Amino acid sequence: MDDLSLYFSPVEEAVCNAEYDNFQLGAAVIMHKPDEFPDPEGSKVAIIGIPESRNNRQNKDNSLSPDIIRQFLYKLGNHYSSLKITDLGNLKIGETSDDTYEAVSEILHQLILDDIIPLVIGGSQDLTYANYLAYEKAGRVINIAAIDSRFDIGKPGTDFNNESWVNKIILRDPNFLFNFTNIGYQTYFTDPDAIPLLKKLYFDYVRLGLAREEISEMEPLLRNADLITVDMSAVRQADAPFSSFPSPNGFSGEEMCQMARFSGMSDKLTSFGLYEVCAGNDTQGQTAHLGAHILWHFLEGVAMRKGDRPHKNKDSFMKYIVSTSEVESDITFFRSPLSERWWMEVPCPGNLMSKYERHYMVPCTYNDYQQALKEIIPDRWWQTYQKFM
Repeated sequence: MDDLSLYFSPVEEAVCNAEYDNFQLGAAVIMHKPDEFPDPEGSKVAIIGIPESRNNRQNKDNSLSPDIIRQFLYKLGNHYSSLKITDLGNLKIGETSDDTYEAVSEILHQLILDDIIPLVIGGSQDLTYANYLAYEKAGRVINIAAIDSRFDIGKPGTDFNNESWVNKIILRDPNFLFNFTNIGYQTYFTDPDAIPLLKKLYFDYVRLGLAREEISEMEPLLRNADLITVDMSAVRQADAPFSSFPSPNGFSGEEMCQMARFSGMSDKLTSFGLYEVCAGNDTQGQTAHLGAHILWHFLEGVAMRKGDRPHKNKDSFMKYIVSTSEVESDITFFRSPLSERWWMEVPCPGNLMSKYERHYMVPCTYNDYQQALKEIIPDRWWQTYQKFM
């Protein structure tokens, strides 16, 4: 790959040259300065601003958001000093949006191969498509989770934009998407034909009301993702007034931060993006400030990782076997002694094991184990089982 420095502009001088207290994040992050490009090697997280919003269907400008979010983020306290973080700056957008997507996919592909988590600050959410292409280049089958008030499937035949990126990924051939999860959709924003399609594909979708009832139940869904994409429009307008789709209903800021923390804690997750923040229009800075809090909680989660990789080291996990008349084989549950989190093993045919090595161990909760004892098979077990058949 070419020199990474050629792709990026430095972090805004007001941010990288600010005087930070020793306890603030800005004092610890290694930033791209006008005369110095940081080497990301050895970093756990690489922050990347992508001021690309030409395919925002609402014609909202998200290009200023990376710089404005940084102003708030780097003033927050650094409570994870062992976490090496590099800020590569803002990507120089291409002559066309397709040129930007190609550059993003190449850069993220290299970072992911080097075991560096790209933390993307958008920009519009169609950039998730470019993030997916990074995994496609590696030939890696992945799960995507979107925290979003809409499914972003779009209509057949419509131009590609920030409301149709999911469909663009689904239609790729060959396809490297194993599972897609939407958390927080709002029915009145949803095409009635979308849910049957997701159901047919054995994808996951959780309505806003159900997600808010017990936010901790979203943790296994987020833990199952390789790539997580957040649309700030999933947050209610009172907490994030300047997103691309402001709405009176949505997650609270606290709930979104909690889900960001869940995301960071997952050892499976290898990229995270925050999109659709219209910070340039937000004179009070409230939306960008919340965006900074979301990213801070994600970083806190990364710092708290326990190294739980049940598909690699099952012998170190507590094992529970449940027999049920509903399926031919037993259902095996695994509990981590490090984090107390649960997984369940779904039988995978031997000829598919190498392809789906990272997906047959499905994150779950203790409640799923209790339900299995009552011969109630968890829905997520069934959905994964169907994909293997």
